[in-house]
Amino acid sequence: MIYLKPTFNCDFCSRLKNFREENKKKFPSGWNSPVPTWGENNSELLIVGLAPGLKGANLSGRPFTGDYAGILLYNTLTKYNFATGSYQAHINDGLHLTNCKILNAVRCVPPQNKPTTQEEKKCRPFLKSEIDIMPNLKIILALGVIAHKNILSCFNYSNSKMKFKHGQYFQLTSHIILVDSYHVSKYNTSTKLLTTEMFENLIQSIRNKL
Repeated sequence: MIYLKPTFNCDFCSRLKNFREENKKKFPSGWNSPVPTWGENNSELLIVGLAPGLKGANLSGRPFTGDYAGILLYNTLTKYNFATGSYQAHINDGLHLTNCKILNAVRCVPPQNKPTTQEEKKCRPFLKSEIDIMPNLKIILALGVIAHKNILSCFNYSNSKMKFKHGQYFQLTSHIILVDSYHVSKYNTSTKLLTTEMFENLIQSIRNKL
């Protein structure tokens, strides 16, 4: 099995590469490259987000680190023993994942936080490769529609047959389940589309299944 991951200066998507170059000028001390996966391959839980946030993972180099989305995600993971330590919004905060791996469906920050369908497709082999090297994988948590549809594509399922729905479970294989959640973005939490209670209940249900 060949493990695939984007290079530090990945140029598969010219629009995303150009946007990264622009941000290197604005934020010269930031990461400004494809954001790597965080967590161990022997984990039972894989969490897949949309793409790095402009002032979050794009600058810190760690998924969901540095912007508002990380607060709900990591505080909840800590509460239900998928992480230890305290989330302080920077890569050296001492937070550690436990039986959990996290990545984004698209590894580079997109303009307006909206990757194109072609950009998703070009990044998908990296997502599939991460799934393939997890021998103990039991649950994949999709944070949002884009993560949902890209995970389905990795398993050759049509999005039209498995529509995204918060809290719903899909049996992908005999031993892997897909779970959907609204994204933990500031917009979703501020509009109450996703509340702390909703997300905690979902993570608790995943903990109970594992």
